[in-house]
Amino acid sequence: MSDNAIPVTDPFDLFDAWYAEARESEPNDSNAMALATATPEGVPSVRMVLLKGKDESGFVFYTNAHSRKGGEILANPQAALLFHWKSLRRQIRIEGPLAEVSGQEADAYFHSRPFVSQVGSAASDQSRPLDERATYEARVEAIRQQYQDAGEVPRPPHWTGFRLSPTAMEFWLDRPNRLHERRRFVPDGKGGWTSTLLYP
Repeated sequence: MSDNAIPVTDPFDLFDAWYAEARESEPNDSNAMALATATPEGVPSVRMVLLKGKDESGFVFYTNAHSRKGGEILANPQAALLFHWKSLRRQIRIEGPLAEVSGQEADAYFHSRPFVSQVGSAASDQSRPLDERATYEARVEAIRQQYQDAGEVPRPPHWTGFRLSPTAMEFWLDRPNRLHERRRFVPDGKGGWTSTLLYP
């Protein structure tokens, strides 16, 4: 059992190793993660988003800041992420504060997306009521025609990214008979990390 134990190491390095394996084994969207947010009153909500960037500062995803999750993030910038890779029988939980990425970062990612994805994002009032799908499709077509010659759509100012800077990272490894393994990492206050095993 100890040969495959969760190692005591830098949790960012461990994330990279597990993520690389997931990209090889997970059949769909290995970068999918559950994002949990809450209102200032503590009412939670959760949804799937895609990891679109990672560096020494944290984990980045993009969204419409006018959406429900965007509103919750702006009002209460604390969140949690969960990666679950069923093919590997592993999961990683990450907790911490969120900060908006720079306009330059948001522009760069928005314009790296396919043109049709840019159009769809610009046309969507995400999370708001829609009278019928035809209304959205008409807006998509109007924006597509408006910008098809340019080949890209200006990034809407409310379409942006957020970076979660971890204050805790927890790795979970499936074991037979539900004798699972969990290791939680937290900053040590000196620029590094300390970790401890948890009962499963």
